[in-house]
Amino acid sequence: MLSSESLQLIDREIAKYPADQKQSAIMGALRIAQTEMRWLSSETIEFVASYLGMPAMAAYEVASFYNMYDLGPVGTHKITVCTNLPCALSGGLEAAEYLQEKLGVGFNETTADGKFTLKEGECMGACGDAPVMLHNNHKMCCRMTRQQIDSLIEELSK
Repeated sequence: MLSSESLQLIDREIAKYPADQKQSAIMGALRIAQTEMRWLSSETIEFVASYLGMPAMAAYEVASFYNMYDLGPVGTHKITVCTNLPCALSGGLEAAEYLQEKLGVGFNETTADGKFTLKEGECMGACGDAPVMLHNNHKMCCRMTRQQIDSLIEELSK
């Protein structure tokens, strides 16, 4: 189901833990699987669980708990906006509303062209840099003004 490259990366995650605790690599393994597959289907979660020798339900519990994992298809560019209280008080809600207006979608929706999915996120640990957004779980964008949001969307639309 996963490429040999992804399995090698998962094996590297497994190697970080004692041999009898390889299920501890679940978060990294799910991240690797999601990077390759773009989202985590139940089949992908079951495959990862089997690879780690753990019950599929235990892997699903991890995947459904953390908002970095996508249990359904997402656009090419997933933008997660922090709306926790510190960010909300520092412009996070306004940034989220602006993005919804600009993209024409609400939270957990994808644009008709499949380019953008908008998500609401939990604390990203950068409260002093609010409003904060995360692009595809890897690139943090801080102090996002309307102009910076416009530039980000323009850059990602290319």
